[in-house]
This record gives sequence, structure tokens and C-alpha cells, in this order.
Amino acid sequence: MPNPAATAAPTLEVRGLRTHFHTRAGVLPAVDGVSFTLERGRILGLVGESGSGKSVTGFSIMGLVDPPGRIAAGEIRFQGRDLVAMPAPELRRLQGNRIAMIFQDPMMTLNPVMRVEAQMIEAVRAHSGASKAQARELARDTLGLMGIPSPEERLRAYPHQLSGGMRQRVAIAIALLHRPDLIIADEPTTALDVTIQAQILSEVQRLVRQHGTSLIWITHDLSVVAGLADDVAVMYAGRIVEHGPVDAVLDQPLHPYTAGLIGSLPSLNRERRRLRQIPGMTPDLLALPPGCAFAARCPRASAACARQPELEAAGPAAAQGALRQVRCFHAGQPAATELA
Repeated sequence: MPNPAATAAPTLEVRGLRTHFHTRAGVLPAVDGVSFTLERGRILGLVGESGSGKSVTGFSIMGLVDPPGRIAAGEIRFQGRDLVAMPAPELRRLQGNRIAMIFQDPMMTLNPVMRVEAQMIEAVRAHSGASKAQARELARDTLGLMGIPSPEERLRAYPHQLSGGMRQRVAIAIALLHRPDLIIADEPTTALDVTIQAQILSEVQRLVRQHGTSLIWITHDLSVVAGLADDVAVMYAGRIVEHGPVDAVLDQPLHPYTAGLIGSLPSLNRERRRLRQIPGMTPDLLALPPGCAFAARCPRASAACARQPELEAAGPAAAQGALRQVRCFHAGQPAATELA
């Protein structure tokens, strides 16, 4: 059950998180000073290209960063308690119980040589004193909550006997077994067809609202975030470059990188025109420029961009009245040649 003393605190507060990987070529800052707050029952979309640091942020929160990676600085406060400073045994009691993760590949959750029921019963009893019969009943009911037909039959199946979409539903059901306070989902629907993806997104959104769970949905797909999230944080080169209510950010992006991501969506391009794209490549994290990491690709870049911009408040979002943040010296100023 949630900690009663911590109910007044946000579900998650990340402050100045830095996760570095120590390689032979040097120190790679995969996450470089990330900060955000997630309130109870809210859904945050964490968006960016491959290598932006979004998945490493999720793994850092879960305490799943393995050597040569390590959290170099910052705080990760879950209901007021700092996970970074927490003793390992106490952290393990939270993992899979109050904090759960859904992986892109369901086979990272599912054991291919165990029946679904054995895995789910084991997951229940690892964090509770439930009997085997009680654990099995909870497993069956949770499969039903995920919209899985014939849950009794699915319990007796092995993972290879299920379709890709069904395996992912089972993996999500395992994450939901203990009704966690925080779920981190790392692109769990990317490999699924759009129909199955839409069904899973709808079910996840309903369950989050029902139970007051906080959710971080990590993705590169802005169309998924548009229909799912309350807020969005856009990451580039290990840093958040824009953060705010999802409708405000997608309707009126302030950072040129966010504008580029939105402009590259096929649905927003005019008929018979070339698909818009962001020029250049993502920078090498082992050799980041001293100033803005996006400057070399940016149509708004100026001499000021030789300095590193801070993530600063950008005024209240229209209609929502919620604060937006952006890391840019030229926020919201269109350039004549911008992603033309």
C-alpha cells in the first residue's frame, strides 16, 4: 500500500539527474541534469530520438542501470523518499511492487519455459503473503482487466503460444498486479500493429485513471503521446529541451527541436510536398559542443548558442494555465528557413 505519510508528496520528483557511462573513450553523459515532477494519476510522455537519453532516464528511476553506467548525481524522490540514497534491500521491495516497468520486448518480463500462471503467481507472492490460490485469482482478474479474452486459458499457456500483442498485454498485466503507484513504460507498443496498439493504449489509460497510478510513457512517437499523455517532456542529447502540457506543446512548440519532430510527422505535411526533416545527425555524446547541443542542426542558431541554455519557465500555457519550460535562447521565434 502507498506510504500514508507521503501522500502529500508528488509521486515522483527527479532533480538534477545525471547518469554517466564510463567507457574507454571517455565518460558518456547519457542523462545530463534531468529534472521533472510527476503528480499522482498523471501521465508524462518522455519523447525523443534514439540516443536522446529517455530510456536511460527510465532505467535510472527503476534502479536498473548496470556498470559501466551509474547515477553520478541528482535525486529521484518517490513519494518523498530518495531512491538514489535508498539501501538496496529497501529498493528491491519497491521494484515490481510500488514501482513497475513495462519493457519494449515482453520477453524481458516473461520466462519462455514457464507458464503464464506460474510467472504471475510468483510475481504476486514475491511482494505479498497471498496464498497460491489467492495469487492465481488476482492474476486471472488482472488479465481480465487488460481486456484479455479467456483469462483462464491464457494462464495455462506458455509465452510462445501467445501472439505478440497478447504477450505484451500479459507483461503489462504483470506490471499492474500490485496496483503500483508509478509505472514506467519503455516503448511497449512500438512493435505492434496500430489496431492492437490503440487497444492497449486505451486500456492502460483507463486503468491509470481508475487507480490513480502515475505513468511515464517513453516513446519516439508523438502521435501516441498526443492521445495518451497529460504532459510531455522532449529530450535531446541527454537533456530535457521542452516540457509542458501536451496540447500546448504540440499545438505551439517553443523549441526548434520539438517543432522539427512535429513537422516531420507525415500527417502534418501538405499533399505532394516532400516530408520535412531535421537536418544533420544527433551529436556524439562523447564530444558534445560547449553550447547548445542542437545548434548545428538549428535554423534559429546565433552567436548566443555558443553558451549552454538553461531549462527555464516560458510563461503559462494557453488555456491550461500550467507552466511551460524550454531550453532555448530563441524560444518560439520562427526562422524564415525553419525546416523548409
